[in-house]
Amino acid sequence: MQRIPLWKGAGLAALMLVALLLALPSLYGESPALQFSRRDRANFDAAAVTVIEALLRGGRIPFDEAYVDDAGRLWIRFEAVPEQLAARDLIQARHEGEYAIATTFASRAPDWLDRLGLEPMSLGLDLRGGIYLVYEVDVQGAVTQLLQVMERDFRKALRDARIPYEEVTVTGTVAEVRLRDATQLDQARRVLLDYDATLTIEAGAGPGVLVARLTENQIKQRQDFAIQQNITALNNRVNALGVAEPVIQRQGLNRIAVQLPGIQDASEVVRVLGKVATLEFRLVDTVNSPLEAERTGHAPLGTRLYHQRDGNPVLLMRDVIATSEQLIDASFAPSQGEPAVSVKLNSRGGDEMLRTTRENLGRPMAVVFIEKERELVDRDGQKVVIDRSKEEVISVATIRGVFSNQFQITGLTAAEGSELAKLLRAGALAAPIYIVEQRLIGPSLGRDNIERGFKALMMGMGALFVFMLVYYRVFGIVASAVLISNVILITALLSLFKAALTLPGIAGIVLTVGMAVDANILIYERIREELRNGNSPVASISAGFERAFSAITDSNVTTLIAGIMLFAFGTGPIKGFAVVLNLGILTSMFTALVGSRVLLYLIYGRRRRVERLAI
Repeated sequence: MQRIPLWKGAGLAALMLVALLLALPSLYGESPALQFSRRDRANFDAAAVTVIEALLRGGRIPFDEAYVDDAGRLWIRFEAVPEQLAARDLIQARHEGEYAIATTFASRAPDWLDRLGLEPMSLGLDLRGGIYLVYEVDVQGAVTQLLQVMERDFRKALRDARIPYEEVTVTGTVAEVRLRDATQLDQARRVLLDYDATLTIEAGAGPGVLVARLTENQIKQRQDFAIQQNITALNNRVNALGVAEPVIQRQGLNRIAVQLPGIQDASEVVRVLGKVATLEFRLVDTVNSPLEAERTGHAPLGTRLYHQRDGNPVLLMRDVIATSEQLIDASFAPSQGEPAVSVKLNSRGGDEMLRTTRENLGRPMAVVFIEKERELVDRDGQKVVIDRSKEEVISVATIRGVFSNQFQITGLTAAEGSELAKLLRAGALAAPIYIVEQRLIGPSLGRDNIERGFKALMMGMGALFVFMLVYYRVFGIVASAVLISNVILITALLSLFKAALTLPGIAGIVLTVGMAVDANILIYERIREELRNGNSPVASISAGFERAFSAITDSNVTTLIAGIMLFAFGTGPIKGFAVVLNLGILTSMFTALVGSRVLLYLIYGRRRRVERLAI
């Protein structure tokens, strides 16, 4: 028999040892845990850990371990989910607003594996339990927001160019500018094109009227931007909540799927994720009467009627000084004994705030809080979706000095200020989002899925072992060892690439185990055929591997192509299945063609004479 060089055998042994180390943390499993992050972004120290441990012991809640990770977050492991949830409720009640607490899972692997940087493979939502949400993005609302920004910027551009105008209005996908002097029509067109050269600007109905239209391409770009921006904002909001290993991805044309493994309480997550909270800073109209505007239902030209939290009306100028879209950072901290949110604007917002405060010393400025939500109500026995927008003035303060990009917002409660800072820091949603699907997968169901999937894998492999041992004898033992190596390699690759294992992924492992057996059967039947043709045992083994190579490669490559297509175009469970399938194809080819040959070499290769094969 042709001997395999020693370095190849040693290399294969080293590879399997590394794979075993990578897969080892996954064999220990996981236990329920709590992950704590300080809302002030500081790291946990020994004193803070001691306080929480003493609180749990005082509440007679048993826990396995408490430790601080490299990111400065505190982890506490529990034996069961009831203790985990009881500990969360106790700490939230005693330290309200101080920590972001995420219910998750932590590995039971020993410390020496953690010191080596080895982590278990991630488990998907169906195995770990948690929340599955599907949001629909109001892409038309994104276009409307773009036009509202254009309306504001058109006013500023015309004002800076000293071109008087009567009104700038937005209808549908059209912004209409009505000038006071029709002779300045060409000059105004040039100013608007300088603002955005891609706009289609033409004369409107009547003298001194310009109409700016968005092209189809601009509308599509804005809608795509809104979805991507919303994904980014949702990621930031999930991170602010302290959720571990979230999956947030686009689904279809206008939907976003959110998977939050390990989360069992959906109320706070749903409330914070889908909240559309923005701020606008406007000057107060001190000339006209807000009571008269409320009585007549008509605000004077250039103003809008709002209400403060106590119900009193207030007239604000239509021109917006700055919005939360221009915000860089926000933090909640009490100021002079009352809640306050410290904000920092970008250069554009800071310049406009500086100009406004310099020119309007002694005048009042208002902060408008805008919140949008969608409700499902009953009307005549049918469920009807109602969009609600809440706009209220949370603060009116006199401009006492000149400031630009850093200042404070007051007029909020402590809870409102903390939540507003979190939302602003995470980034504003580019368009409203609405829940169209919500599922809560309990941890017990996830554990059942793991146990059933593991049982299916063990039963399938056990049946294959019995068949191979009975039908191929010693060669069946080699095939069984190859199957075990194949599962170890798949687990190691999933851990190495941080890929999440889902229930369809377990099905993919079972399928690849069957495919690995199929490859071995092709090789062994080729060897049997060579023996029946009268070839020697050594020559039959060599010929069996060589002649089965093309058939194994062709069948696996075609399946790999299908797996790549599933990964490229699939979402959710389909993509999870495709990941495991593709990795399993590669590992099964490697173990069948290389692993089997090395093992057979160890059994037969060093014999001086091989009379017969146990096949």
